[in-house]
Amino acid sequence: MPLAVLLRDIENRLRRAGIETPDHDARMLVSESLGIESSDIRMAEILNTTLAEAPHRGAHEETGLQRSSDLGILAERVSRRERREPLQHILGHTWFRYIDVQVGNGVFIPRPETETVVQAGIDFLRQSGMAAPRIVDLCAGSGAIGLSLCKEIPEAQVWAVEASPDAGIWTARNRDRLIAAGDISPTRYRILMADATDDATLHELDGSIDLVISNPPYIPETEVPEQPEVLNWDPAMALYGGSADGLRIPNAIIHRAVSLLRPGGALVMEHDISQGSPLREAAWKTGFAHAMTGDDLTGRPRYLLASV
Repeated sequence: MPLAVLLRDIENRLRRAGIETPDHDARMLVSESLGIESSDIRMAEILNTTLAEAPHRGAHEETGLQRSSDLGILAERVSRRERREPLQHILGHTWFRYIDVQVGNGVFIPRPETETVVQAGIDFLRQSGMAAPRIVDLCAGSGAIGLSLCKEIPEAQVWAVEASPDAGIWTARNRDRLIAAGDISPTRYRILMADATDDATLHELDGSIDLVISNPPYIPETEVPEQPEVLNWDPAMALYGGSADGLRIPNAIIHRAVSLLRPGGALVMEHDISQGSPLREAAWKTGFAHAMTGDDLTGRPRYLLASV
């Protein structure tokens, strides 16, 4: 069978299921299930080569039995995606900036817009001349934010705080994988299972932190997500901000952050596109000297940057 025909069939099935990115998802499913590089998939489409002729990962020659098994895995994964299970859950991981993050049941899937939040934190630290910053990641989830900072800033010390035991499993798993790969040191990334909004959490660090960064739950409770991938798979604990306007938990993060930060330190916090103005006001009232709203890559107001 030409690989292009297989791809079109999967794309059509996903499109009928209401998937917003059927072409991307089809390629990812084929690539990871059959062991074919993305570049080879595109070349196979152009040359109209068959599945058997397409290069596979690994030095060994695949047998027909192995290819049949891989096709069975692909068929099962396509069916799961048709049922609107998140692609990241099906594949077991997702890329976030420069790290491969494992995800699954019980943890929020990191989104591309959050990469902008990380970059804002890195930009602040660089502009402030902080080569060995002390960073607290509140509501760590999969660990994507804090682990990215730990990897990209070699001298950073990161404390990650997460309240959900289910999510904490993934935080630790992703930490351990980066340590095993030699990407981070075990002494530079610490996990604390605790309430990120509690004044007692990391109280011993109060007044000593250069950057607090957070992607807290912030969805207004009146705005239930429509996408099945979000509604049925992302844990509610990671979604809703604890009030009709979604601001209760973000406001509590602001309150905790101002105590953790040293003079000259900053908070970078992701938020809903409707929450920029009230969160700037909350930052000023809480004791931050400066507060501004930053945009994501699509130009939407996406995060608070407030400095003490």
